[in-house]
Amino acid sequence: MNPSTPRALIAEDEPILAATLAATLRRLWPELDIVGTAPNGVAAVQQALELHPDILFLDIKMPGQTGLDAAQELAERWDDAGPFPHIVFVTAYDDYAVRAFEQAAVDYVMKPVTDARLARTVERLKARLAPAADGAAGDGLAGLVEQMRALLPASAAAERLTMIRAAVGNVVRMIPVQDVAYFQALDKYVNVASGDGDALIRLSLKDLLPQLDPDQFRQVSRGAIVNLRHVASASRDDAGKLTLHLRNRTDKVRVSPLFAHLFRQM
Repeated sequence: MNPSTPRALIAEDEPILAATLAATLRRLWPELDIVGTAPNGVAAVQQALELHPDILFLDIKMPGQTGLDAAQELAERWDDAGPFPHIVFVTAYDDYAVRAFEQAAVDYVMKPVTDARLARTVERLKARLAPAADGAAGDGLAGLVEQMRALLPASAAAERLTMIRAAVGNVVRMIPVQDVAYFQALDKYVNVASGDGDALIRLSLKDLLPQLDPDQFRQVSRGAIVNLRHVASASRDDAGKLTLHLRNRTDKVRVSPLFAHLFRQM
């Protein structure tokens, strides 16, 4: 195969829709090599890590793992064997959500997929894959989490937490949110780490994040949310991996490449 041939992976849980999208792409972009289709988000991540496609078409609503979650996990697990793929979300969302896609500058196509709309996406992808556009995928990786947050406008209306009720053994502690250094996912629980020690809550990071002040709390990996006011410094090791050092705690928090741009000035 010609190494310059662009390669695409399609993730769609409806086989007919996946076949339709593939057929339309082959008609509009004959040079495109569709290397596979995945029936859900979990399979999409595994196939993308194995096949390293240039483009990934991700259905938003899939069983097991949404397209947004799959994109986030893939960004964290990407092994730097090549540029991060260009993401195109496939959605059946209404006009309100589509405006959020456009404001976030994310490539998307609406269901049912039309030739005219997909043709515009194809032209944008060709421009981004051109040699003069080298590095665009990396820039997209750095800002992907911000774009994904913009796709979920309803979360902005969530009531902000001011106090955390967390368990320490048989005792329930009341912890002011501003005292929390970071939240860490632990299997069925989330660890609440503060200057006074650790405690546990039964709430996923996905449900917790919309209730936190985004100016104060930022997700730094798939399993951690950090209070920026408790970050003392950030350091990189010889491999370029970023670690956060916290005030009043000896443990450290690793930052995934997806979120490293938040600490460029540190």
